[in-house]
Amino acid sequence: MISRLLICSLSLACGLALGQSNPLNGTWQMNPAKSDFGSGPVSESRVDRISIDGPNVKDTITQKLRRGPESTYDMNYATDGNESENHVRGTLVKSTAKWDGATLVVDSTVFAFRQEMMNDRWTVSPDGKTLTLTRHMTGPRKADQKIVFDKE
Repeated sequence: MISRLLICSLSLACGLALGQSNPLNGTWQMNPAKSDFGSGPVSESRVDRISIDGPNVKDTITQKLRRGPESTYDMNYATDGNESENHVRGTLVKSTAKWDGATLVVDSTVFAFRQEMMNDRWTVSPDGKTLTLTRHMTGPRKADQKIVFDKE
């Protein structure tokens, strides 16, 4: 099992280095039954449309939280070390993104009423059918989440 996972990870890393299509690209539907929101915000529904072009990552998120209407917003990141600024429902989010092997790591600071930090790790399963976002939030609202998505 470990050797198969290692081979898949190495193949993915080599494919990314050679410019092949990134397995994060595509439309991902949140699977609430497999997700664990912990003490963080709970999504009733969420669809992520991810496109990666070189160092540029764009995630168009359509999300319905338990409180409030459905909203759609873009999160744009650069994996070249430059900080990115995004706005989510009027709140400023500053992020840096990088690759850790085949895992996209995004560190963000959310400038809401109080500053919060988030560490997101995006990983695609070896078969390419499942995307897992693990999130560690610090600051006033501490939470650990695991959000699982199925590829559409």
